[in-house]
Amino acid sequence: MTERAGVLDSFLRPKLALRLGFALSLAILPLGLISVFQTYELLEERQVLSETALLAQTQQVFSESRDMIQAALGVGRTLSDIINDDAVSYDNCGALMRGLVEREPAYVFAGFVDPALNVTCASDGVPPAERSVTSLGTELASREIEVVMHSLEFAAGIATVSVLVPVFDGDDYRGVIWIAIHMNLLIEKLAEAAPDVNLVLFEADGGIIATAHYTDMRRAVLPENERLDLLAARGRHTFRDTNRFGITRDFAVVPLVPGKVFALGSWEPRQSGLVRLRHEQMFALYFPLLIWAITIAVAYIWVHYLVIRHVRRLRSWMRLYAAGRGDLEGAQLDNAPDELEVVAESFRAMTRRLSEQEREREADLREKTVLLREVHHRVKNNLQLISSMLNMQIRATKSAEAKHLLRRVQDRVMALSAIHRYLYMARNLSLVRADTLLDGIIQQLVMVGTLDETGRKIEVTTEFDAVEISPDQSVPLSLLATEAAINAVKHCGMTTGIDAWINIALKDLGDGNYGLSVVNSYVALTQQDMAAHGPDYGSGLGAKLIESFVAQLNGTLEINQHADRYELHVVFPVNWHSAPDAA
Repeated sequence: MTERAGVLDSFLRPKLALRLGFALSLAILPLGLISVFQTYELLEERQVLSETALLAQTQQVFSESRDMIQAALGVGRTLSDIINDDAVSYDNCGALMRGLVEREPAYVFAGFVDPALNVTCASDGVPPAERSVTSLGTELASREIEVVMHSLEFAAGIATVSVLVPVFDGDDYRGVIWIAIHMNLLIEKLAEAAPDVNLVLFEADGGIIATAHYTDMRRAVLPENERLDLLAARGRHTFRDTNRFGITRDFAVVPLVPGKVFALGSWEPRQSGLVRLRHEQMFALYFPLLIWAITIAVAYIWVHYLVIRHVRRLRSWMRLYAAGRGDLEGAQLDNAPDELEVVAESFRAMTRRLSEQEREREADLREKTVLLREVHHRVKNNLQLISSMLNMQIRATKSAEAKHLLRRVQDRVMALSAIHRYLYMARNLSLVRADTLLDGIIQQLVMVGTLDETGRKIEVTTEFDAVEISPDQSVPLSLLATEAAINAVKHCGMTTGIDAWINIALKDLGDGNYGLSVVNSYVALTQQDMAAHGPDYGSGLGAKLIESFVAQLNGTLEINQHADRYELHVVFPVNWHSAPDAA
């Protein structure tokens, strides 16, 4: 788990190149921000100038139309002052209106409408009784200056742009001066002003007054996503949108009569206009990013050439050395800086020292291993010599009881000899294969199926798992198995003539524990058997030795005696620690 966490942490930790890139980014960040800020300031200024130029062009195109409407408003204000003179009669008023229309060809009609919406005097001399006006009732009753598109019912429905100027005598409302401009003349002025521009005159509420081409498709030149009343509410401004034909256009809105009449110009997009400004804005944003990317790339190439590639080569040397490759004396860096050459030389010196120390350690280990094997060999020879001396004593002894006791001592000595023989022949002296060791001891005790000097055959079966123990555990375990086997011989029914058997097993129980089991057939000894073996037979020495060996293994002992079998079970830990009282 710790190793996996270390690998994950190494994967998530930023690499040297990323750290350098982050550091360089922070270094050039102020310059980039200053560049972006200054460029945007310049672009905003240029955009304001471009919008101003577009608005000025739009206002210039509408100049004649604006002058015509402004002139009509001026005339209306002048007439309102004249009408307020009580000396003006109906005949004088009519003559005044007729003279105005005759002097100005753009005017179709001029008249005065009283608060009751009756034309009291007019340019064509029509009697007032026939001039009741209802179609402009809302505009005439608003008591404000109005400019609207209107068809004159009494003049064969001529389309006009009607300019309405209220007349006040102090706070007393007297009526409205009505001047009608011929619509065709206004349309001609718009059409002649700029053939490649779509022009629209509209009211503050969004009603269209006039267009350059006053046809059924006149609304198709309007912006698709904007309303005229909302454009009028924003005042003087420019924007980009598609018209209702789906063509992208630059639009400019200019007030001609503040709050009343507005002009909308629709222009072909120009590279020097809004489009170019947007491109330059994008360039102002991405140019510092481009400079940053180039700076990071150049810095990375140089850092990689001067540092990273040498660091990676040093890392590969370390990995090779960790994998067991010690021949790094000839490893060299390629044109590395002096600082990294010092690091490489230090690493090579370290590998030389470690390799020399490793060779010395291996030589010492081989020497100690040879000495330790020699010790085990000599101990084994000495134990075999003692076993031979005991064997000679057994042959010379006449007493059956003495022979029996000497035989048991000889078995214990041979068990110790088997341990040292195994250690002498083993390749690894730090761990002992317990199954191989016990199998050799049991085979020696069985002596080709015979466990007693009388030559009786006892069926012996073994079942050993391939487990490893320390050399310190091997001595008490071997002696424990020997004593348990000797104890099994006593109770397996050697004098009754039944089939005697012994089963010896060594198992890996899991959870860090091993288990040794010795199970044998069982027949209780008679008084004659006890007397035949002497008064010291069954004195309990073997049981005491077994308990002592179990304590040395820091294990637990369990003995179960049944009518037909005798069971001995020992459980001891793999990680062995001497019992406190084992000494």
